[in-house]
Amino acid sequence: QVQLVESGGGLVQAGGSLRLSCTASGSFLSINVMGWYRQVPGQQRELVADINSRGSTNYADSVKGRFTISRDSTKNTVYLQMNSLKFEDTAVYYCYATIATTQWGIYYETWGQGTQVTVSS
Repeated sequence: QVQLVESGGGLVQAGGSLRLSCTASGSFLSINVMGWYRQVPGQQRELVADINSRGSTNYADSVKGRFTISRDSTKNTVYLQMNSLKFEDTAVYYCYATIATTQWGIYYETWGQGTQVTVSS
């Protein structure tokens, strides 16, 4: 039905930058929210940032001022620009989206497979 395809993860030194991207494909009516979560082994998955269809954004306190989320609705793509990366940012990052598949206004959460971001000193 709907797939989220991620790219941009990898290994980076502390203080460096990465940009993640995620594109939704398949059969759906519309996308409401797109965003990113991250998870460290043994820890709870947490919200990093999200953005709705109007461009309003939310950020975790730990990434405010360093990360920027954006989207290109014409391409069904969300981006996460990560600057001034810290060791604590090391995690698997998961793209997500709330998508209306069969009824307008009824949205379901869809997840990507995850991409590893590793920050080294």
